[in-house]
Amino acid sequence: MRVVSLVPSLTEAVAVSAPGLLVGVTGWCTHPADLGDAVRIGGTKNPDVRAIVELRPDLVIANEEENRAPDLAALRAAGVQVLVTEVRDLAQAWAELDRVLVGALGLRRPAWLARAEAAWAAVAASEPPVDAFVPVWRRPWMVLGRDTFAGDLLARLGVRNVFAGHPERYPKVAAAELAASGCPLVVLPDEPYRFTAQDGPEAFPGIRAALVSGRHLTWYGPSLEEAPQVLAAALAQAL
Repeated sequence: MRVVSLVPSLTEAVAVSAPGLLVGVTGWCTHPADLGDAVRIGGTKNPDVRAIVELRPDLVIANEEENRAPDLAALRAAGVQVLVTEVRDLAQAWAELDRVLVGALGLRRPAWLARAEAAWAAVAASEPPVDAFVPVWRRPWMVLGRDTFAGDLLARLGVRNVFAGHPERYPKVAAAELAASGCPLVVLPDEPYRFTAQDGPEAFPGIRAALVSGRHLTWYGPSLEEAPQVLAAALAQAL
């Protein structure tokens, strides 16, 4: 098959499971480091539809959150088959990975997927949970709200997102309001916004900051195998 992936985590999942299937990937697809001859076809939000069509893919894999509906509609109008994933929690991630890799691509269920499931099944969250907020953007400040994959992972690791009940999935919240939230912890991933020790923690004096890998917090693919250990270590360092 000829596959184009518009989702970095799915790019990694396909590339690790069946090297050679990918003929097109986005500029944000960074793992694995060697994607062979796969053509870069733009970003997740601005893919080059014409370039994708010219690659003659048998399947384009996308995500309802990461990719724009008009781009996917344009691909379908050009006769391209598009599979759109939806991932709001870990259980849904397992199901969607099975749907893409086994169902759509006809692969054997990869060993890394079973290992990742086992790694998360072994997680024992601390009690009581630690209250935190999780910025994902700055200028303006945006945080994880309700019904998010990253929020579910953190909950499994003993971190309670105080905005999990917000009506929006990624609400804009002023830094002053976040600083006055009373939370003992702020979790700062390095994507989609690249928070660092010098960019982020200073906005919340007196609140412990956990700098975590955005790939391990937000990607659903082979990174899930080591994510419990990587994220737990970063949280423990902050606490």
